[in-house]
Amino acid sequence: MKVKVRTGDSLDYYSHLFMLPMQLILEANQLTNNMPLEKGQTIQIPGFELETRSIGQNDAFWRLAIDYNLSIDALLLVNQKRNPNTLEQGEVVYLPKRIIKPVIHGQTFYDSAQLETDIKKLVDKYPFISISTIGQSVRGKPIHELRLGRGDLKLHFNASFHANEWITTPILLQLVNTFLLALTNHRTIRGLDIQALYNRIELSIVPMVNPDGVDLVLHGPLESELEDLIRFNGGSSDFVGWKANIRGVDLNNQFPAKWEIEKERKTPKSPAARDFPGNEPLTEPEAIAMAKLAKERKFHRLLAFHTQGEEFYWGYEGLEPGEAHSIAKEFERVSGYRSVQYIDSHAGYKDWFIQEFKQAGFTIELGKGINPLPLSQYRKIYHEMLGIFLAAMYV
Repeated sequence: MKVKVRTGDSLDYYSHLFMLPMQLILEANQLTNNMPLEKGQTIQIPGFELETRSIGQNDAFWRLAIDYNLSIDALLLVNQKRNPNTLEQGEVVYLPKRIIKPVIHGQTFYDSAQLETDIKKLVDKYPFISISTIGQSVRGKPIHELRLGRGDLKLHFNASFHANEWITTPILLQLVNTFLLALTNHRTIRGLDIQALYNRIELSIVPMVNPDGVDLVLHGPLESELEDLIRFNGGSSDFVGWKANIRGVDLNNQFPAKWEIEKERKTPKSPAARDFPGNEPLTEPEAIAMAKLAKERKFHRLLAFHTQGEEFYWGYEGLEPGEAHSIAKEFERVSGYRSVQYIDSHAGYKDWFIQEFKQAGFTIELGKGINPLPLSQYRKIYHEMLGIFLAAMYV
């Protein structure tokens, strides 16, 4: 919600008027301190939106304030062109409404276009979120990163490395949405103080690492790609089981953590629907972008969302830090997922992250069944992952 500054207004005043932490208002407006405001300046109020109301007979601002549990001052602020003493029947006024419901619902087939729509919704309602593009896919689609939080603990979450695991993207974004709702409504989640967590962490989210692959699974190939992709897919025009990027390279087998072992033992020796690690590590733009992001940010913890198995992997070659064990125990407790320290696998993003930075990394296998998992599992997975999402911040 945007408001126009009046004479004498201050950020302190808006913080008290809308019962929002000053820091969120500063971040929403890219300000570093409670600087003086100029009359007519536009200020964004996160976690609020404007509704319209047509004035009825005998309506007045005081009556609207009572009916909608609003303050007179808030009504006057968003209706500066209205005379509160001379409201006429049929006149349209604005009502500042606190957002109390999620803007992301997720329980639908979720492609790169839906991601774009939902990111715009989140940034519009919660403008203290920072959005950037960390790279592009083979097709030239942006690989988005969302950032929030003001603490020292640097966390990274990602989803949809694998195309037919696209359900991980809406799950991750709805977890973020739940966090934002609690933050701007002074609510706890499972008894946790969300404002304290926000002040503790700096959170990086890449919700869809492989947009081309996701779109292929959900919509099929472009005409110009049809011949190659059918060949990569073993002659089949059914792409529902496709895991790789659009060039037939498995992005989670692209990282230089004993990549040569995976290259030698993987069955596909050329582009395929799944498991082909490429001819060299880090050849694909999506994998390059993710490696560059980790190198630049120096994350303390990484969680990669995959499906399926209701378990998670957290060790690599004995290089994981001591704290990884206690984090894994808490993840297991809050989710019911099985904790697995080591598996016979290399070249994954989590593997490379642990090897490169000696920090805690986790591959979380959401749900159970055959990929792509049905949307009927969405709610169950969401509640399982909510515990892990929060535990990554407080352990």
